[in-house]
Amino acid sequence: MARKAPENPKCLFCSIPPDQILIERPLALAKRDGYPVSKGHTLIIPRRHVESFFGTTEEEQREMLKLLDEAKAILDREHKPDGYNIGINNGAAAGQTVMHLHIHLIPRYAGDAADARGGVRWIFPDKAAYWKKK
Repeated sequence: MARKAPENPKCLFCSIPPDQILIERPLALAKRDGYPVSKGHTLIIPRRHVESFFGTTEEEQREMLKLLDEAKAILDREHKPDGYNIGINNGAAAGQTVMHLHIHLIPRYAGDAADARGGVRWIFPDKAAYWKKK
């Protein structure tokens, strides 16, 4: 795929080295996370510099969802995870630190957490174990 100059030269995700790209498409790409929380942790990133999922076009969203499926198929083959968490930190208040949209595809493995129930709800630990509340 032809390379062009980064849209935002200061942005970490606007200038990903080709050897880090797992799958590439015209509007988005997939790469392994540089700081993985599990084996195979992958990021889906739009090529256009856009901060928020809500700023993406329908075409970008479709392509990113297709890449999620393709990356999952690779992870299923290579690592055989038992489940997945899929997440987007959208905005600083939600924990976004790289202000270029990226979707986390996090493989989960039986036993990787003492109790995986609640999944992404653990961003608020006091509210995560809803099944214990009355």
